[in-house]
Amino acid sequence: MVTTFKIAILGARGVGKSAIVRQFLYNDYSDRYTPSSGRRVYLPAVVMNEHVHDLQIMDFPPIPSFPVNTLQEWADVCCRGLRSAHAYILVYDICCFDSFEYVKTIRQQILETRMIGPSEIPIIIVGNKRDLQRGRVLPRRNVSDLVRKSWKCGYIEVSAKYNWHVLLLFHQLLRSLSCGRCKHVHAAIRFQGALRPSRCSLM
Repeated sequence: MVTTFKIAILGARGVGKSAIVRQFLYNDYSDRYTPSSGRRVYLPAVVMNEHVHDLQIMDFPPIPSFPVNTLQEWADVCCRGLRSAHAYILVYDICCFDSFEYVKTIRQQILETRMIGPSEIPIIIVGNKRDLQRGRVLPRRNVSDLVRKSWKCGYIEVSAKYNWHVLLLFHQLLRSLSCGRCKHVHAAIRFQGALRPSRCSLM
């Protein structure tokens, strides 16, 4: 049986959302920064625990706020699919305090507008640009403790540039999704297969 997981990726401008996705799908990175002007949708597949899972990875440009209802979501083409996502990846730049504040605000809006508890839909906070950690603006331990203990979210730091912990990020997210969908499956689901970036659409 094939299941489809819808994953939304959000963050402020320049934090490296698209770079993370490209590393995950294509093992590719470019130093050239091209701002996202619209929503990008990628449709790869993964094999996990001997099951094929189709993914719908939605890479969104920075949005001013999370849509409060379906009407607002569909009124803005850049926001379509946000409210129906099965999981959220919220990315910030460890060298930019404002980008962390953006993630903090968007996370709270997701919980309030979708009327869900912190553990009902997987949300992973991602600190990107670990390769520039000398310029970090917030201590890693402080952020990790806040996110895991107070926000009840997953937390991981990655480097999209060097493809460090990018696969681990999606491994953790997919494990959370699988456990949430199939309560009978043991929590130690492992990422067993390679990606098949078979389909990609730009919207």
